[in-house]
Amino acid sequence: MTMKHFDSFGVMIDCSRNAVPSVAGLKRFFDVISKMGYNCAMLYTEDTYEVKDEPWFGYKRGRYSAEELKELDRYASSVGIELIPCIQTLAHLNAIFRWSEYKKVQDIDDILLIEDERTYQLIENMFKTLSQTIASRRIHIGMDEAHHVCRGKYLDRHGWGDRYEVLLRHLNRVCEIARKYGYEPMMWNDMFFRIANGGPYYVDQPLAFSKAITEKVPSDCAMVYWDYYTGTAGRYDAMLESTKLLSDKVWFAGGTWVWGGFAPHTRYSAERNRLAIPACIRHGVRNVFFTMWGDNGGECPYASALGALMYAAALAEEMSEEEMKAKFKQITGEDYDAFTLLDLPNYVYGEETLVGTANYSKNRLYDDPFLGLMSANAEGADGSVYHEYAARLHQKAEESQTVYGCLFETMACLCDVLEVKFPLAERTRALYRAGDREGLKALAEKDYTMALERLECFYEAFRKQWYTMNKTYGFEVQDARLGGLMRRLKNCKERLLAYAGGEVPTIEELEEDVLSLQDGRNSYSNWQQAVSANIL
Repeated sequence: MTMKHFDSFGVMIDCSRNAVPSVAGLKRFFDVISKMGYNCAMLYTEDTYEVKDEPWFGYKRGRYSAEELKELDRYASSVGIELIPCIQTLAHLNAIFRWSEYKKVQDIDDILLIEDERTYQLIENMFKTLSQTIASRRIHIGMDEAHHVCRGKYLDRHGWGDRYEVLLRHLNRVCEIARKYGYEPMMWNDMFFRIANGGPYYVDQPLAFSKAITEKVPSDCAMVYWDYYTGTAGRYDAMLESTKLLSDKVWFAGGTWVWGGFAPHTRYSAERNRLAIPACIRHGVRNVFFTMWGDNGGECPYASALGALMYAAALAEEMSEEEMKAKFKQITGEDYDAFTLLDLPNYVYGEETLVGTANYSKNRLYDDPFLGLMSANAEGADGSVYHEYAARLHQKAEESQTVYGCLFETMACLCDVLEVKFPLAERTRALYRAGDREGLKALAEKDYTMALERLECFYEAFRKQWYTMNKTYGFEVQDARLGGLMRRLKNCKERLLAYAGGEVPTIEELEEDVLSLQDGRNSYSNWQQAVSANIL
């Protein structure tokens, strides 16, 4: 199916951040998005796909077998979706570098060693395997965010050189291998901008790339401009015009935000795509897709993006709001407005106060009650909104007659925890600083106990949701994180009771002041940033 303004209108599902969608889950997802109007899907697999002769590639990561990819490809095709491989051939391969087998092809960080034949043998193995499992001859070869390319082992071997030239030589070599297997490649375009700008990607005025660069870009390689953040139409115009200088084959990748912790950002996605999609139409960009990244653990399931995906499809098809909501209900069996309630855990200032990409729910869930690293990141909020949020989400979970009921239940249980956990660090510190031992004893016996009980309920709901949507791999990380949080709360409770009973004279962590964060920490989605200042 082709839309009026778009030839390819697709999604990109992150399968590399611990949550690997199950085959059954993806089939359900393909059924839904095909009815919305989507006609292609990319599975973003850094190392989570089987590569012949590479047993350590995706080892213990839940990688898709060749047979699973064949099954997914057949099914996607049967519902009108082209399954397009989406891999990495330069950076973002950190998972493979934990194995000694791949140290020989590591430049620095998560980046492959350019101009080493072993690197190109690995890439050839990737293409060869995928060519035998997925029918499409379009392939996304990645190459984004290789910030330190040529600055590790490559530098030791070759010395300082023109990074543009090195990147272009690598790109041409990769495209040469791609052609061998009949592929038409596309790549993220940001490294061309970053090298030209000394780091930054986005520009507000068109960037003039020299002919010395543009002439060396393979003519069959499409450029993908990705943007999940821009809130001004002019920047989209400048970026699209600049990208056209690199290739006459331009794709745009927008975002349907499910990578900010446990809850989606449906409203923020709508705000950004409301500008992005018309920009693509203005510039005649006929191929677009929407990313569903899974940063820092893949906690938010891809199905949570369905509201944002329906909104994007409605923009592309120029539907009215009423038509969009009716279509969503018809396809999913769920109410569109109800689906946006999945955003609620991050709306700490009330449902009407937009929060952008703020990630208060994950940060405060993991905020250590004694360290309080995140307790200064939501000034003026006390968590009182979570009681109402939990009640509404529990009601939606009970009313749901679809597989998506587990999404509402998980968010409801998260709100239950946050009602108690959100202010816990601040309340603990305030009582300690006031010397109120009786108050601390009551807090430990009531609030810490309640937080633990509710955390156990959230864990069970989250586990059910994970196993409904994903393979079982990757949940061991959630076991460690949530299990660690449970144990830490127990430890803090025991220490508070010991202090209240006069068994210990002080609690060292509570003696130290908490510094105010001024670096946008409310948007962080990293467990490591919230849980401790120590090395993990």
